[in-house]
Amino acid sequence: MFRTRFTEMFGVEHPVVCGGMTAVGTADLVAPVAEAGALGFLAALTQPTPEALAKEIARCRTMTDKPFGVNLTILPTLNPVPYEEYRQAIIEGRVSVVETAGANPAPHLPAFKAAGVKVIHKAVAVRHALKAQQLGVDAVSVDGFECAGHPGEDDIPGLVLLPLAARALHIPIVASGGFADGAGLVAALALGADAINMGTRFVATTEAPVHDAVKQQIVANSERDTVLVFRQFRNTARVARNAVSEEILELSARADATFADIAHLASGTRGRENVLAGGDVDAGMWWAGQSQGLIDDVASCREVIDRIVDEAELIIRQRLAATLA
Repeated sequence: MFRTRFTEMFGVEHPVVCGGMTAVGTADLVAPVAEAGALGFLAALTQPTPEALAKEIARCRTMTDKPFGVNLTILPTLNPVPYEEYRQAIIEGRVSVVETAGANPAPHLPAFKAAGVKVIHKAVAVRHALKAQQLGVDAVSVDGFECAGHPGEDDIPGLVLLPLAARALHIPIVASGGFADGAGLVAALALGADAINMGTRFVATTEAPVHDAVKQQIVANSERDTVLVFRQFRNTARVARNAVSEEILELSARADATFADIAHLASGTRGRENVLAGGDVDAGMWWAGQSQGLIDDVASCREVIDRIVDEAELIIRQRLAATLA
């Protein structure tokens, strides 16, 4: 068993996190993660209204009595999002921890702090993590270049980013991007992190509420089967390599390209309905990290978490101990 600042602060058995994932972070996935001793996050904005989020929190509580959190991603949108109402649903749902991402979490911190809710903020650079620490968050999740989703524009991999963050910060660090096995957990701890965050690995679990074709595609894919889209618009995102993401790259490469040229391809609705629900892995854009290359099977959340922890302990006790003999 690993005891770290993270496990102590958040009251979980293992230093493993299932971060909030749009259309994936529901009680069906988060409750089994919690039952296996890790910390999972419901995705607030996957729920269409704050009232729906309140019901999803309550549903998760019927499935586990162990700690779980809610992810609140704060991004500019065409249609205003009632973030204050989502925040209130989290507080009234007696959720103990929130994962914030996207924009500055400062407007939400006073209310969360007053309610005793701990906050983990996702950052893609040391300077952003330092700012979050100054604002008073309880921990930071540091995303390396390998991650699915938005890795920022600096292209710094975890091997460099994590020890730099550990030098600069005094609050717990969650290592994110490229993690899928026990060796990754050991490496993250050695680099100064207190836990690992996984997204792609948890998509390829039996409980994840996505079509099995997506899970099997993750298993089949290698570490080379992702692409970086939206780079020209300074909103870089790592997604699975497929027909749609390749078309986005082609259209974006034109000198006069605008986001309007690719918006129909990048539609979140298209990815959710056609890919995650429908199972056509070439019919929309979907998120995946380079950790695909480390994923060899679709397993239950408990099997994934137990395997990672057991492998990490074995590496420390045998392989690393032998090098010191």
